[in-house]
Amino acid sequence: MTISTPELMMIMGKLWWPFIRIAAVLWLMPFFGDPRITPTVRILFALIIAIIIAPIMPAMPAVDPFSLASVTLAVEQIVFGVVLGLSLNMLFTVMIMVGQFVSMQMGLSMAIMNDPANGGSAPIISQIMMIFATLLFLALNGHLIAIDIIIESFRTWPVGSSVFQLDLHKAIMLYGWMFGAALMLSMPAIIAMLLVNITFGVMNRSAPSLNVFSLGFPMGMMMGLICLSLVFSAIPSRFLDFTVYVLAQMRAIIGG
Repeated sequence: MTISTPELMMIMGKLWWPFIRIAAVLWLMPFFGDPRITPTVRILFALIIAIIIAPIMPAMPAVDPFSLASVTLAVEQIVFGVVLGLSLNMLFTVMIMVGQFVSMQMGLSMAIMNDPANGGSAPIISQIMMIFATLLFLALNGHLIAIDIIIESFRTWPVGSSVFQLDLHKAIMLYGWMFGAALMLSMPAIIAMLLVNITFGVMNRSAPSLNVFSLGFPMGMMMGLICLSLVFSAIPSRFLDFTVYVLAQMRAIIGG
């Protein structure tokens, strides 16, 4: 039994091209793309998924692995994975922004800790929101649906298709949706804290001898904690709606 070079490239392509696309998605995908997960584990996980789905992959283009066409295909898979990974990443950025908005109004913006996921620093409330969102996402099996969308993309956007066939408009619109969703969740807390600040501002004008700073900070902190508890109670249902919307947009991006 003899196998020609083009046939060998088609067989190897069923493993190699899905591996590149999946690895690019996992690089930016929340939870899987966390820097605390080593690149070796991430690459191994992408390779395992590629091996599992290889039998159901459609026919791959037979190209010379050392040709310019091979480099072009690899870049297209990376671009596709980056678009999908960033689209899902915006779902978790919403929760980080909610934590930043609330902590700023509470006066806890100085309570900052290292954020290894983003390589910088973020308020503690943002970190709590991120952990809460990750647990909700895993509890809703969102990671399984995201992997299913990645696998489905090989049928709706097969390897060899032009990257310009992607509906990038929906990916761009998700960026504006991210700010709107964060404001929608944090607006009740922002308004409540604004009313507290206005109240103490009026008290300062009516009774200048009153030490507003010593009284206003603990009262503002107490009101902020109450608002934060109300925000946390509303997050599960809202986060479910956000997750469904983002996953639907990811399907729309790939044309599914």
